[in-house]
Amino acid sequence: MIELVQLFISMVLFLVLFFGISFILNMVLKLTWVMVFIYPIIVLFFINTVPLGDFISSPGASFGSLWDNITSMLLADYLLFGSGLVGVIIAGAAIRYLRKAGYTMF
Repeated sequence: MIELVQLFISMVLFLVLFFGISFILNMVLKLTWVMVFIYPIIVLFFINTVPLGDFISSPGASFGSLWDNITSMLLADYLLFGSGLVGVIIAGAAIRYLRKAGYTMF
């Protein structure tokens, strides 16, 4: 029971965290959907256990290790990262709505 509560709270936190980051970044850069493309890279940094230099020096083993890490994640991990992606998409939609409504600072 406690694990489900922790999962739910973590999902809400990821959604709110990435909504806020994406909203601020969209206001500064004025590129509505930029975080939707940056978010998968951020997720790969969370998942990756290999140093970045190894992707250049030994790409086969590094990408193989990254793929193994992605496929060995638990359902809870996918739900957390999915809720972060939902937060990014909601922030993009909110910024788009505010711009269409006439708010020029967004």
